[in-house]
Amino acid sequence: MLDKLAAVEARYNELLELMASPEIVSKPDLLQKYGQEQASIERLVETYRRYQAVLTQLDEARAMLGDGLDDDMRVMVKEELDSLENEQVDLEEKLRVMLLPKDPNDEKNVIVEIRAGAGGDEAGLFAADLFRIYTRYAENQGWKTAVLSRNESGIGGFKEMIFQVNGRGAYSKLKYESGVHRVQRVPETESGGRIHTSTATVAVLPEMDEVEVEIDPNEVRIDIFRSTGPGGQSVNTTDSAVRLTHLPTGLVVSCQDEKSQLQNKIKAFNILRARLYDMEQQRINAEHSAARRSQVGSGDRSEKIRTYNFPQTRVTDHRIGLTSYRLENILHGEIDEFIEALTKADEEEKLQELAAA
Repeated sequence: MLDKLAAVEARYNELLELMASPEIVSKPDLLQKYGQEQASIERLVETYRRYQAVLTQLDEARAMLGDGLDDDMRVMVKEELDSLENEQVDLEEKLRVMLLPKDPNDEKNVIVEIRAGAGGDEAGLFAADLFRIYTRYAENQGWKTAVLSRNESGIGGFKEMIFQVNGRGAYSKLKYESGVHRVQRVPETESGGRIHTSTATVAVLPEMDEVEVEIDPNEVRIDIFRSTGPGGQSVNTTDSAVRLTHLPTGLVVSCQDEKSQLQNKIKAFNILRARLYDMEQQRINAEHSAARRSQVGSGDRSEKIRTYNFPQTRVTDHRIGLTSYRLENILHGEIDEFIEALTKADEEEKLQELAAA
């Protein structure tokens, strides 16, 4: 581990020198590339340097104990020694986690697809609740969101909502939200006061560019049609809606929210690329599932991951057994405790795998 850390620190110093050189400063694209790489390892290097400082202080404290100190001074040095040893253990754990292989998609923007499941109108309303949770969470993170496609249920809910989240690290945070979400509550239309259970599925897909996922134009049928739904008079009276059919896989993507046919086409291709990439990842995961099934990071669309119980103001994540009674806060986008706990659980699982390898 120490050899790897020393190599990372050397690269960090090299990047600082490169970015200070006149040759690189005059090349904005290269300067940006090196800057991003330097920023990506800065926290690791800072932690490693603190770890080195702690080791040095430990050696000095141990040497002091053998210098014939008086009793009071010996007690102080031992307390300092205990504190440094505890910090050493904590830093070693942090460094092991920081050296874990990174998901190459973690820094990407994401496309989130929410679909109403079982439960009729109530499922559509729950899908709208989830949309509000994620858009508010994104706002709290300083990220931007944009609706790509929607299919409203007519009573304030959604049969389907597809939107984009733009922000550094969006995928690293939101990827754990993929799966089946379940709500238990009394619908407003239920006169008997009975609790209903409804579901909605969430898929979080990393956004792919044209280089990462290449689509053969000859394999896509493009249909243009008139928008039908919310969006304003000009949207609904022009042939601006776009439907893409990927012939090899049968995937169909429709976009009609924009007034421009070109804008809808661009959005539709963004969704299609993300879905094609996700389809391939799901295939790979299925092949490896016999040997390993990550309970936290599998992203299995059929996996029930979380229950929102309104009568008990309780939200439970079934993958890690975490329960929170802050339902109202969670509905306002405060889902950090779940995301942080899921991230930690995923890291611990990966560390166990490395130890067993």
